[in-house]
Amino acid sequence: MRFGLKINPIKNFIFIGVALAFVSACKDSTTTTYRSFLSPMIGLNVPAGKEFDVKVQFGNEQKVDSVIYLIDTVKAFSKTDTSAIKLKTEGLKLGNHLLTAKIFGEGKSEDLTSNINILAAQAPAEYTYKVIKTLPHDTASYVEGLEYHDGFFYESAGDYGHSSLRKVDQASGKVLQKADLDKQYFGEGITVIGNKIIQLTYREKVGFVYDKATFKKLSEFSYTTGREGWGLAFDGQKVLNTDGSNTIFFLNKDTYQKIGSIDVFDDKGAIQNLNELEVIDGKIYSNVYTTNNILIINPETGAVEGKIDLSGLLPADYFKTEDAKANNVLNGIAYDKATKRLFVAGKKWPHIFQIELVKK
Repeated sequence: MRFGLKINPIKNFIFIGVALAFVSACKDSTTTTYRSFLSPMIGLNVPAGKEFDVKVQFGNEQKVDSVIYLIDTVKAFSKTDTSAIKLKTEGLKLGNHLLTAKIFGEGKSEDLTSNINILAAQAPAEYTYKVIKTLPHDTASYVEGLEYHDGFFYESAGDYGHSSLRKVDQASGKVLQKADLDKQYFGEGITVIGNKIIQLTYREKVGFVYDKATFKKLSEFSYTTGREGWGLAFDGQKVLNTDGSNTIFFLNKDTYQKIGSIDVFDDKGAIQNLNELEVIDGKIYSNVYTTNNILIINPETGAVEGKIDLSGLLPADYFKTEDAKANNVLNGIAYDKATKRLFVAGKKWPHIFQIELVKK
């Protein structure tokens, strides 16, 4: 049996009202005044030197007279229409950059913002190594800094209550000179500048200057550049410094105050935990703390041009406890400019290794 359908006129009126509201809402969505970047999306990664697309949702209820695009605070492009554009990254430093669209129309202006990350243009070349010579090393030394000068290793040993500056005979590993730090200090990176040795401390915000010949402390200086004191090196003009981030700071060689910096990126992103430093043939070498990697970095751009995998230098079971394995890691790069010998070490390692790089 089929029953007739009875329609409630009140409910029908409500239904029609809802339907009209829905249609009205759909219509409003096509005439929205909401403005935003459609591209680039926030945090877009762009290889250095490449262009990227810029497209803005302008809305269509307010007239647009012109648009000026800025990268950071520098004008990059201007238009009198709302079409998409391409912006170049040539000349931009690696790292984060703010993108602004300044929209002008009907006597008003509005700023929209997004940002991009400029990465290294190419993947780093990969290297392994060949051990040329194995040298003895004091396993009590928690290596934080290592340099080679005049036939000797100069070493900074860390850890509270055990920190020191050392001059070490390369052949025997014997400590020839030593200056102990007060137990309140954790010794970090060192570098040699002429007849002086500069040493950082970890969290104490102070650095020390020593006479290279006598190890007499000549002065102290305030270290406020990085969040912590990590690595040091000298390129002949300025001091290089790390603080465990992806930044390498440049310090004045006389005052040890910041005069510049670069941020370090490979083709994937920022490289954190940069630590011990050495300058070799115009490139910056830096180990990545808690890894077996040393990076070869362009000193002008911060791009990682090479990665050295030093896995296997020590037997995997040399350190017996998990705590020792986690802490006694690769940390120490030294270079003999006269004979072009490269040395690497680690915290409490029994050896300093002279190695030769082998490209994969």
